[in-house]
Amino acid sequence: MNSFRFAYPAALALLALLPILHILRGRLGPGPSILFPTASVARIIGSARTARPGRLADFLRLLLLALLIVALARPQFGNSKTIIEASGIDILLVVDISGSMEARDFTLQGRSASRLMVVKKVVADFIARRPGDRIGLLAFAGRPYLFCPLTLDHDWLGKRLESLRTGLIEDGTAIGSAIGAGAARLSKSKAKSRIMILLTDGINNAGKIPPLVAAEAAQAMGIRIYTIGVGTRGEAPMPIRDRFGRMRMAMVRVDIDEKTLQKVAKMTGARYFRATDTRSLADIYKEIDQMEKTTRKVRHFSRYRELYPFALTAALLVLLLELLVRRKELP
Repeated sequence: MNSFRFAYPAALALLALLPILHILRGRLGPGPSILFPTASVARIIGSARTARPGRLADFLRLLLLALLIVALARPQFGNSKTIIEASGIDILLVVDISGSMEARDFTLQGRSASRLMVVKKVVADFIARRPGDRIGLLAFAGRPYLFCPLTLDHDWLGKRLESLRTGLIEDGTAIGSAIGAGAARLSKSKAKSRIMILLTDGINNAGKIPPLVAAEAAQAMGIRIYTIGVGTRGEAPMPIRDRFGRMRMAMVRVDIDEKTLQKVAKMTGARYFRATDTRSLADIYKEIDQMEKTTRKVRHFSRYRELYPFALTAALLVLLLELLVRRKELP
C-alpha cells in the first residue's frame, strides 16, 4: 500500500516559528537615525520599503525557510506491508445452534442474553487473539453445517460467526455427527497441530454417529477436541410461544451429557469445561488460547523513496529568485 510520510515529523514544528519571525522582522534593535533634507525625500523612501518587490522578497524568504524545514523533516513516499505467517495450528470452532441455545441464563453488558448471543461475542474475542491461525466455523443442530472453512481471513470469519442464529438448521443436537464432520475437515489439513473446540448445551439426540465413535476417529487422526458444556445448573429461563402465538418465558431443565463430553476430550488428549455464566465461558476460551499458544512469524517490508532533494532544489530556486528580486530593489 502506497503512503507518504516524514522520517522526522517533529521538525515540522519549526514551521510555527515562521509567522512569528515575519511579525518580529524589523522590530528588533534600535531604529536607524537618518537625516533627510526634505519631507518629500522621506516619503519616497518610505513608499519604496512597502513596494510590491519588497513584499515579494519577504514572502520568498519565508518560503525558503519553509522548504528547508520540510527538507529537514525528510519527506518520503513508498509502501510498507506486514506479513503474518500461519502459526501451524488449525482450529475448527464447532458451535451448537439448536433451539435450546436461546435460553436466557447468561448476561451481556449487564443485561439478560441468550446463550448463543454470548457465545458469539466470546468466540469473536477468541478469534481476535489468534491472528496467525487458520480458523474455521462449523455449526450444528439436527445436523452439522460448515459455515466457514479454515481461513486466515478473520474478517470474513467474523461475518459468518455473526450470522449464526437458531432455526437455520432443523432442530436437534447431533454432537457425534458434528465431531465426525469436523474431523473430516481437519483431516485435510497439513498443519502441525489440529484442534476442535466443540460447544453444546445438550445431549446427543440426532444424527447417526455416536459421539465416542466420532471421537475415536478424531483421535486416530491426531485431532484434539476441547469440549464445553454451556448452561446453568438446574433450570434456565427459555422463551417459548404459547398457543396464542405470544412469546413468554418458562423455566426449563438444563440437560448436558457431561460424561460423554468428558470422555471425548480425554480420549483426544484435550479437556472438558463447563460454563455456567458469561465470565466462566470467557475464561474457558482464554484458557484454551493459552494452552494452544504458539509463536508466529511476523515479517515487515518497507521501501520508501527520499523526497527531500526535491525540497532542497525548490529551496535553491527560491533563493535565486529572492536574490533577483532584492537586486531589482536596489537603485
